[in-house]
Amino acid sequence: MKKIEDVIKRFRQEGYKITPQRRAIFEILLGNENHPNAEDIYREMKTKMPDISKMTIYNTLNELKALEIVDVVHVVGDDVTRYDPKTEVHDHLYCLNCNRIIDVEASDKEGQISEEKLGGFQVLRQQITFFGYCPDCQKIINKADNAQTDN
Repeated sequence: MKKIEDVIKRFRQEGYKITPQRRAIFEILLGNENHPNAEDIYREMKTKMPDISKMTIYNTLNELKALEIVDVVHVVGDDVTRYDPKTEVHDHLYCLNCNRIIDVEASDKEGQISEEKLGGFQVLRQQITFFGYCPDCQKIINKADNAQTDN
């Protein structure tokens, strides 16, 4: 996990000013394991800074992405761009019920594709997502299934 001081230092090195809005966005992202989207960040920011604009959120997220401080997480079937402060190689678990994304250590076997199968495709990065149900949602689904069989 990155430290906010390191992000601020990197921004300054790149010539960006550190505004209270940027600092607050950094704090929300760096302390967040829920892979928030821009709307999530905007809603949280509105409670702290009611005058913040969505453009400030999007601009800051784009700057963080360009500096490789955050990664973008795209999940097939979920049209929302989410942001991950963990940029080291790792995989994701995606709950089909609650849409939660959970970080997991990268699996060695799953991510290896032979040069032959790549067919000349140049891979710049990879992101593996496993789809299923988190433990909380499994309980809900199991309760619903049990209730239907009891009737």
